[in-house]
Amino acid sequence: MKIRLLSSAASVVALLSVITSPVAFSAAHGDMIAEGKRIAFDRKLGNCLTCHVIAGGQAAGNLGPPLIAMKARFPDKNVLRSQIWDSTVKNPATPMPPFGRHNILTEKQIDLVTEYILTL
Repeated sequence: MKIRLLSSAASVVALLSVITSPVAFSAAHGDMIAEGKRIAFDRKLGNCLTCHVIAGGQAAGNLGPPLIAMKARFPDKNVLRSQIWDSTVKNPATPMPPFGRHNILTEKQIDLVTEYILTL
């Protein structure tokens, strides 16, 4: 029984390695980043440019900090995601809207924006 289970597990791992090649993963990740950027720049969704300077953005605001060196500032992606989800947890007086708590963005949209912001 154990041999059969290991054999089946090995088959699944082998199959997954073929299906999830690095090339396919990097293309999918690139698409996620592009969609995150679209959401972040969209004035009806993330609207990040209202307050933040972001490379490639136009008519950026200066109320929030510029979004640069984000991997250095947020080495833990979950901390950045939490900041986007509800920045009032760390700073109750922040003007940044709690995108998750107020359902401004969906969970998926917050994930996509987080992926994009980490590339800055």
